[in-house]
Amino acid sequence: MSLVSGRAWRTAAALLPVGVAAAHIGPAATWLPGLRLRFCPGLSGTGRPDHVALTFDDGPDPESTPRFLDALDDLGTRATFFVLGERLVRDPGLARETVARGHEVAVHGWTHDRPWRPAPARDSAEIARTVRAVRDVTGRRPQWYRPPYGILTSGRWAAARRAGLRTVLWSAWGEDWTADATAASVRARVAADLRGGGTVLLHDTDRHSAPGCWHSALGALPAIVRRCQDAGLTVGPLADHLHPAATARPGAVSPAGEG
Repeated sequence: MSLVSGRAWRTAAALLPVGVAAAHIGPAATWLPGLRLRFCPGLSGTGRPDHVALTFDDGPDPESTPRFLDALDDLGTRATFFVLGERLVRDPGLARETVARGHEVAVHGWTHDRPWRPAPARDSAEIARTVRAVRDVTGRRPQWYRPPYGILTSGRWAAARRAGLRTVLWSAWGEDWTADATAASVRARVAADLRGGGTVLLHDTDRHSAPGCWHSALGALPAIVRRCQDAGLTVGPLADHLHPAATARPGAVSPAGEG
């Protein structure tokens, strides 16, 4: 081996871990809402322009999730709940009740961890495990995946595809996980990015956020739904929102419906 080729080999070997890390975490750039909506509208949950998808993360939670189910019943609205496998198996009856009330149950992962280190085998096993748990508990196979914290890695994206799931993040969120969140702040934050064809992210639990913060999302929920309805938009789960023909440009929500 020549001196030049030896140096090139050592340089390539030194850079290999950097390349692996970049390939692993690179897709996490889609966490940025502006970039995601512009370049990856499908990943943002862009769907029917006359519809808004309503989604909740991190449950099920026996304390708070039933409050959301009751509120959605009162509003005559259905939603998609992205659940954690470890929470699902602790409260299977609540997941069954969620489906019985007409809602979707989707995959948020087995645990709510941050995927900084590449672990493709673990990602694949945990996503598949959650899919099986949802199917066994509810009798329905989930269709959608949203990674914890919205941090999408190449390993988790590939694992979701192998499990037959479509990854969906969001286009509007309430920032309802903070200690200072209020119903008014959640309404305002969602309204800033709310459009026909969009997907809204809220949380039906505080298990991975500030204690009691779910009250802010619950308090904001009626006004968010009314705002959409006043703008002539229907609100529902992702199954009613995403389909191959949903390619029209999203339209803005009229301010007249602001609650």
